[in-house]
Amino acid sequence: MITPIVNFPQIVEHFAHFYEPVFSEDAFIQFKRYISGLLLAENKSIDGINRLFVEERRNQSSLNRLLTEYPWSREKLNEARLKMLDSIPGTRIKRKTGVLSLDDTLLTHYGQKFEGIALLWDHVNNRYVWAHNLVNLHYSDAYTDYPIDYRLWRPPDLEKLEAGLPAAGVSLRQSKFVLKETDPKKWRQYLLGVWQRHQGKPAVAALHQSKLLLGKQMIQTWVDKHPGLELPVTFDSWYTQPAFCRFLTDIVGIPYVGTLNASDKLLLKSGEKSLGEYAKQLKEEHKTAIKQGKQPVFKPITIRYKGTKEQYFSYCRTHRIPKFGKQRLVINFRKHDLADKPAFHICNRLRWQAKGITTIRRHRWPVEVYYEEGKAEGLDQYQLRDFEGISRHIAFVTVVYSLLRAAQHDTVLRNNLQRQLKFVLEGTVVFWRRATAAENLWNLAVLISSGLLAGKHLDLILAPLLQSML
Repeated sequence: MITPIVNFPQIVEHFAHFYEPVFSEDAFIQFKRYISGLLLAENKSIDGINRLFVEERRNQSSLNRLLTEYPWSREKLNEARLKMLDSIPGTRIKRKTGVLSLDDTLLTHYGQKFEGIALLWDHVNNRYVWAHNLVNLHYSDAYTDYPIDYRLWRPPDLEKLEAGLPAAGVSLRQSKFVLKETDPKKWRQYLLGVWQRHQGKPAVAALHQSKLLLGKQMIQTWVDKHPGLELPVTFDSWYTQPAFCRFLTDIVGIPYVGTLNASDKLLLKSGEKSLGEYAKQLKEEHKTAIKQGKQPVFKPITIRYKGTKEQYFSYCRTHRIPKFGKQRLVINFRKHDLADKPAFHICNRLRWQAKGITTIRRHRWPVEVYYEEGKAEGLDQYQLRDFEGISRHIAFVTVVYSLLRAAQHDTVLRNNLQRQLKFVLEGTVVFWRRATAAENLWNLAVLISSGLLAGKHLDLILAPLLQSML
C-alpha cells in the first residue's frame, strides 16, 4: 500500500536534533525527507521517496544533491548516531556484556556501471554475482544491537598496484608480466599476493584496502575512542587469519573469539591432526566415558542469549594451533548425542571457559539479522552510480536502523505514539517500522478530516495526495 507522507514521522522528529549539527539548514531538511522515505516508502529510490511527500514536496534534484554534492561528513553523521544511541540506557554500550562482531555482506546489483562494483562469490547461492561488499563492525548485548562502524570495500586497482609496488620499493618479477595478456586472473592473483606479503609497509598498504585492513581500521578507531573498554570481538572463519588475530592480541590488546573449520589443524603430542579428526576422536572417548560412568569429554553448558537459554555440549582446553600459537579451543555440539556437526572456536584468553566463549560467539548472529532488516530498509536498494553517493546512502540506512533500535527503549517517544495510536508499542525493529507506517496513515486521516471540517471540497484535499501516488 502506497501512503503519501504528510508529516515527518515522530521517530524522525524526536531524534533529529542529534543530526542537525551535521548538515546545513537545507541539507538537514533533505536528510529528514530521505530518512522518512527509507522508513515508509516501498520504492526506496530517490524518485520513489521524493514523490511520496505532500507538504515537503520538492524537486528530486534536492535529494540527489544530499547524496552527491552537499558537503557533510559521514564520520560526523556516524558520531551523531552513536551519541543518540548512547543517550538511551537500553542502547548504551554495556561494558561487561557487550560484544563486537566483524562481518561483511554483498549488496547485489544487476549491471556493471556502478562505481566499485565487482564480480564476487555469493556463498549463499553458490554463484558469482555483481555486488558491492559492505564490511561492518557490529555491537550486540542482551537488549540491543546496531552497527558501530562500516566501510564499503573497493576492488583492487591493478594498474595502481603495478605502478605503486615498484615505487614503494617492492620489485615485480619480469617473467610474470606476460600473464597480463595470457591469464589476467593469475596476473591479478600475483599482484595481490605481492601486495599482501609487503602490506606491512605503509606505502604498500595505501595501494589497496582489503576487507581485513578495513576491519583493522574500524577496530583501531573503536579502541582509540574507548580506551580501557576492551569489548571482545568475534568473527567467522574468513576473518580468523593468523595476522589479523595477532593484530587484535599484540597491537590493540583486546580479546577475540574466532572460528575454525574442520579441515584446520592443531598440534598434539602425537603430531598434527585436523580439527574434524580430533572431534571424531573426542566423540569416541566421550561415548566410552559415558559407558564407564566417568566424566564426559563434552560437558553440558547453558548460556543466556537475548533473554533465552541455550544448551551446548562443549570441550574446552588450551592447544597449539599452527600459525596462531596457543589458543583456547572450544568444540561445541548442540545435540546431547553429538550427532550434529561440531563448531570450532578459538580465543586468545587462555583462562576463559566454554560458557563465556560460546556466549561471545553467539553474539555474531545479530549482524546477520541486521543485514536482513537493513535490506528491508533499503540497504541494497540504491540506483546511484557514484561510490561516495552509495556510501552516503548506506550511512542513512544505518541511521534508520539505529532510530528503530533507539525507539524500542525510548519511553518518551513510545508514550507519545501510544497515546496517538491507541495500542501498546512493544516489539522488534520490524514492529516499530510498522508502527511508523501506522502513524503515517493516521496523519493522512487527520489531514483529510481537518480539511473536511474546514469546509474544503474532497477533490481539493485529495488532489495533492493522489499526485504523490502517481
